[in-house]
Amino acid sequence: MTQNPYAPPKAEVADIVGERLAPLLWNPNAAANWSLLFSPAFGAYLHMKNWQALGEPGKATSAKVWFVLSLVVLGGLSCALVIGPPSTQQAGSIRIAGFLLLVAWYFGSARGQASYVKTRFGNTYPRRGWSKPLGVAVLAFFAYIVVVSVLAAVLKSAP
Repeated sequence: MTQNPYAPPKAEVADIVGERLAPLLWNPNAAANWSLLFSPAFGAYLHMKNWQALGEPGKATSAKVWFVLSLVVLGGLSCALVIGPPSTQQAGSIRIAGFLLLVAWYFGSARGQASYVKTRFGNTYPRRGWSKPLGVAVLAFFAYIVVVSVLAAVLKSAP
């Protein structure tokens, strides 16, 4: 049987935004909230994956830069904590630097994705599950604790 030439077109029309289906996304606000516990690297990675799903490669690259920058800063802060002499002032400075990184990431990147998703899809977009990213984040957190503890023990026992 041939197609009906009088049937309405079945192509996606670009000027009808409401008809376009949203991709599976992690809630950008929830990702930012989880970053309070797991670091801005966690949220930046999920935001990068969201931008890729949204078809925004430039914004995905920006989120990737935030992800890598967060890892470098957290690694540097950890090294400073392990290598330097232990002091209350140093620990406080490291906490402040970590908090400033979180605030800079939120206002520089995360808030933009939250408003983009809300403007484009509202609250009616398909959501990705949290079990896998949270499981990986917990494992990464424990691995981080083990690596920093071993590094601290090795450096303190060295002459």
